[in-house]
Amino acid sequence: VQLQASGGGLVQPGGSLRLSCAASGRTWSSYAMTWFRQAPGKERQFVAAITWGGGSKFYADSVKGRFTISRDNSENTVYLQMNSLKLEDTAVYYCAARDSFGPLRDISAYDYWGQGTQVTVSS
Repeated sequence: VQLQASGGGLVQPGGSLRLSCAASGRTWSSYAMTWFRQAPGKERQFVAAITWGGGSKFYADSVKGRFTISRDNSENTVYLQMNSLKLEDTAVYYCAARDSFGPLRDISAYDYWGQGTQVTVSS
């Protein structure tokens, strides 16, 4: 599975961005697609996840109510709509896919990673 993330950029606080993660290859075997982010000097952290089969969605508390994860199965693409962006949302955002069932926040369990896309929230 190959993942291509895009959509990052510079936005003012309160603004919006939509990230995309296009998957190619053996996508039918993936259990879930997830967005993580990593700010400078910090560990990579879970943001949101969606399962391919049932479409169940999960969010970090810090983004709940502001971010929405969705999928387009026909295009093998997962989106992250980010609204009401805050300064602390600044990070490199990575999409990842895992084939096995298990805790979606477990970074070590992910099999495939995209290259990351920079999101900068600044006034």
